[in-house]
Amino acid sequence: MNDGRHEAPRTDNQRLRAMTQDYKSTINLPQTDFPMRGDLPKREPTWLETWERVGRYAQIQEKAANRDKVFVLHDGPPYANGVIHLGHSVNKVLKDVTVKSKLLAGYRAPYVPGWDCHGLPIEIAIEKKFGKAGDKLTAAEFRQKCREYAMAQIDLQRVDFKRLGILGDWERPYRTLDFTYEADMIRALARIVENGHVVRGAKPVYWCFDCGSALAEAEIEYADKVSPAVDVAYDAVDPVSFGALFGVASGDAIIAVPIWTTTPWTLPSSQAVSLGGELEYVLVEGPARDGRRLLLVIAEPLAEKALARYGVDTVTILGRVQGAVLENQSLHHPFYSRHVPLVLGDHVSSEDGTGAVHTAPDHGADDFVVGRNYGIGTLNLVDGRGVYRSDTPLAGDVELGGQHIWKANDIIVELLRSRGVLLAASKLSHSYPHCWRHKTPVIFRATPQWFISMEQADLRRTALSSVKNVRWVPGWGEERIAGMVEGRPDWCISRQRTWGVPIALFVDKATHEPHPDSVQLLEKVADRVAKEGIDTWFTLDARDFLGDDADQYEKVTDVLDVWFDSGVSHYAVIGARPELQAGDATEYKVMYLEGSDQHRGWFQSSLLTSAAINGRAPYDHVLTHGFTVDAQGRKMSKSLGNGIEPQDIMKALGADILRLWICSTDYRNEMSLSDEILKRVADTYRRVRNTARFLLGNLDGFDPDKHLLSVDACVDLDRWAVQQAHETQTAIIAAYERYDFPEIVQRVQNFCTNELGALYLDITKDRLYTMPTDSRGRRSAQSAMYRILEALVRWLAPMTTFTAEEVWAHMPGSRGESVLFETWYDGLDGKRFDADARASWSQLLAIRDTASRVLEGMRRDGLIGASLDATLTVYADGALRNRLAESGDELRFFFITSDVSLAAPEDRPADAVRVDIEGVEAWVSAGVSDAAKCIRCWHHRKDVGVDPAHPEICGRCVENITGQGEDRRWF
Repeated sequence: MNDGRHEAPRTDNQRLRAMTQDYKSTINLPQTDFPMRGDLPKREPTWLETWERVGRYAQIQEKAANRDKVFVLHDGPPYANGVIHLGHSVNKVLKDVTVKSKLLAGYRAPYVPGWDCHGLPIEIAIEKKFGKAGDKLTAAEFRQKCREYAMAQIDLQRVDFKRLGILGDWERPYRTLDFTYEADMIRALARIVENGHVVRGAKPVYWCFDCGSALAEAEIEYADKVSPAVDVAYDAVDPVSFGALFGVASGDAIIAVPIWTTTPWTLPSSQAVSLGGELEYVLVEGPARDGRRLLLVIAEPLAEKALARYGVDTVTILGRVQGAVLENQSLHHPFYSRHVPLVLGDHVSSEDGTGAVHTAPDHGADDFVVGRNYGIGTLNLVDGRGVYRSDTPLAGDVELGGQHIWKANDIIVELLRSRGVLLAASKLSHSYPHCWRHKTPVIFRATPQWFISMEQADLRRTALSSVKNVRWVPGWGEERIAGMVEGRPDWCISRQRTWGVPIALFVDKATHEPHPDSVQLLEKVADRVAKEGIDTWFTLDARDFLGDDADQYEKVTDVLDVWFDSGVSHYAVIGARPELQAGDATEYKVMYLEGSDQHRGWFQSSLLTSAAINGRAPYDHVLTHGFTVDAQGRKMSKSLGNGIEPQDIMKALGADILRLWICSTDYRNEMSLSDEILKRVADTYRRVRNTARFLLGNLDGFDPDKHLLSVDACVDLDRWAVQQAHETQTAIIAAYERYDFPEIVQRVQNFCTNELGALYLDITKDRLYTMPTDSRGRRSAQSAMYRILEALVRWLAPMTTFTAEEVWAHMPGSRGESVLFETWYDGLDGKRFDADARASWSQLLAIRDTASRVLEGMRRDGLIGASLDATLTVYADGALRNRLAESGDELRFFFITSDVSLAAPEDRPADAVRVDIEGVEAWVSAGVSDAAKCIRCWHHRKDVGVDPAHPEICGRCVENITGQGEDRRWF
């Protein structure tokens, strides 16, 4: 069987050497300058130089300018820090494939790349070199260094993105550090303020000590952390009345509510204990304390497990009540002289712990909500470094002020033990939130911050409603982001950093409320920022904006969360650049395409800002891809030494191999890569490349303006091949529409290997090589090959973009400079085979498959060297035999044997092999031909030498050389 490579085989060269000089010029062997070896690492940069020189992206956009359908793939900006890695490559290539497929589908499909340029990683890089702002550099100088650093990183990354074959408006990208973009961020904030979504408050937010700033949810990752796990008794202030609620006379017993926590450092801020109002609580016998009975209140489902931690083997229940009955009862703080109320909270469950949760509104979102419901405020005992403030009250004689909270954990555990309220203590390894930049644990900390409220102006409902109108690929993306939006807290948009766009509000010094004309003032500030950049906010004179009221107000110095930066790109990019807008298009779609982590990142920040500004989602389609792992499914990392860099792949194999791997892998899940996987991808590439080369070689001398036959005028086999291409193209276009790139790779590979390599191209070699150059039979095959290549090069163009351009440049006929100027090929239409004809072809192919196995067995046994050394007999029932007989002598060309005869099933020999065709009787047998071999066509024929002038060739070859040439109708 042919492997799909189709390079001129050694047998063709032997054919030339074997024949006399007179016949060499009569053979039409393939001729093409298209090289067999891709040599992509050397050849691809040449294409890049050409694209740069001619402005290929601009040419494509000009060609598509009048199309009435618009598809905008809006680039989620990579962060301008460091060289690109494999994940960047996956993301950018998937985007490029999508954009190019839309161009071929008839859309105007602009692509404007972007970069995210503000934020902590860049700030840290500058701090390492120059120190913090205010040390060696002023804040303005520090920001300038950040700007210069980001611009250098963009230039570094842009080179590699271009090398991947990504076509886009690289000379006019969007950058969040551009003055115009920074100004539009402030204008977007003005719209959100105007629509009533922005609030200020002291709410708990994720806080990183190393960043010295609040963090967004999307800046949090989870990692294992070992924490102290303690059970602490909060003793009842009035045990007698407390016991009475359970119908128990407590006497002199101690009654306590135990809590379980992994953050003992939060206990100084503990101001309540929360119970579940609907949960059932039991009063049980606990371990004695100082010779006195200790009765404990625990959620009934957790009582046995909790008591076991306390060393109590038997659960003795003295009474039970619902949590709501215990509301407002008073408890003693475990080490401060203050009373702590029992309150009710929806967050309390009976899944673990004790069913009672110590409540510190400073350090938990649920705690804060409960505290607000009961009028309990925050204490603010922990500063931004994670250190207890100097005015933190003494815990007995223990000084907590000045202690870091992580060190204080052990101090507080010992304090609890000394006071007799520590019921149990252990170490627990658990998943804990960490800063994604510093990889260090974070805390919840209540500080004055600016928020986009999820409830105040109905943003949550608007966002959730918008999600339903988006096409999510894969479909589970909708449920995932909806769940995140449903449960997320208000969005903290303020950061206490230097390198960022300011929250350009003037607030009242006394009330901290924004100026009543904030929307208009934000617009004015934005106008100035557009001209001078963000530094202008920190230097402007408030009197220029507020006049005589300036003394009453102060400028907010916090900067915006970087997720706000990229989150408003729909406003600052799509809304600002005319080529990305709908205009008078009859169809207009916007797609966002990023990794699956962006459901909690860019997808969500974009959704919330767009819903807050426009009342809808900013995108129509959202595609999510997975992350790269090695062949064992391990995350790639430098420490494991299992990383594969895209730059190394491009240097060794070429960008098209990397692109083909990305397209062939199921991006919806983790994407495995190894050297072995790349080798297999390279093999696939070679098969496809050599199929294209074979087609090009056999189109030598073919001028489609003169020689192209209609599909219906072609030989039957050629019509079949074109129909196979048509059906393949239909499936490929549908797969591009649903972004199923692995199916496309599989279909292209199968078509090149099976329909073409193992069948059509092998069969047509005889017709192409031996028939007269301008004969109908040869032009028919060339017409089919031309049409197939016109389709194939378009199928490949989005994926192997350099190779497709190279194929396009070698194709015959007048054509534009780039395949991307075109749309899907529409020249595969013709009269389609009806059901009967399809059934006949199916039977014929089944017979050929069986015949191939029989002939292969003869080759292995040394009976024949090639299939043309054999004759074939097909034993078939009457109806099938009659259909096969219609092909006459041409049948041998289909089986690539020197002769084919037909017989009835009952005449078959014992060694005949049955053909698997349902409802049809058919067998195949083969023998060795005893006829002489024609040195020109290599068929063994009885009429070799029948013409004395040509003693070494058959009568057919004589006709093809000296006469009009043979006529082919079927094969």
